[in-house]
Amino acid sequence: MKLTWLGHGSWRLEAEQAVILIDPWLDGNPAFPEDRKAEALEGATHVLLTHGHDDHIAGVPEMAKDRGLPVFTMVELAGQLEGVEATGFNKGGTVDLGGVQITMVPASHSTSYNGGAAGTEVGYVLKGDGKCVYFSGDTGIMADMEWIGAYFEPDIGILSCGGFYTMDMEQAAWASKRYFDFEIVIPSHYKTFPALAQDAEALKKGLKGVDVLEPGVLETVEL
Repeated sequence: MKLTWLGHGSWRLEAEQAVILIDPWLDGNPAFPEDRKAEALEGATHVLLTHGHDDHIAGVPEMAKDRGLPVFTMVELAGQLEGVEATGFNKGGTVDLGGVQITMVPASHSTSYNGGAAGTEVGYVLKGDGKCVYFSGDTGIMADMEWIGAYFEPDIGILSCGGFYTMDMEQAAWASKRYFDFEIVIPSHYKTFPALAQDAEALKKGLKGVDVLEPGVLETVEL
């Protein structure tokens, strides 16, 4: 499995026969180098969206339409993506994307799309290449993390933990210890704006014994 950070809360995951773009906000993302878009999109097979806020979806429908990429997301949001091959499913549901098993799980945040309702915000559990990844999406600490950790037993956590809009680093460390048994934790949704955390030192301090990785933008981590 390969994971590549695309800046902010955007990721590229390569596993099995799939190259999945998760919340690939590339147009207007201040953390993403515009001249490297082709590199980020090369070989992509699917798009996975957690919710409809602009910092996760801006430019994505147009990109998916242009490249013929199928989009998978919350059912109400999928229904609003005109001109896109969009599959809507819901919490507890599982889809197979090129051999990667992806289950939609709750998150605790908010969502909208073009000023209107877009279902609810979510996270995902992704299984492929012998790995199990919990992708939190935008969320605060929530009780649902207890069953997600117990049921799926993910070994890797990609956690939105920049603070202000989501958990901060200290909260993410606490939740990781309380609800999960991660071998690897990777911070997300940070370094983008001044209001967000600019490094993961507090996360590392709070997770002694866990491998906290802090890749740079477009740096690939092979697991």
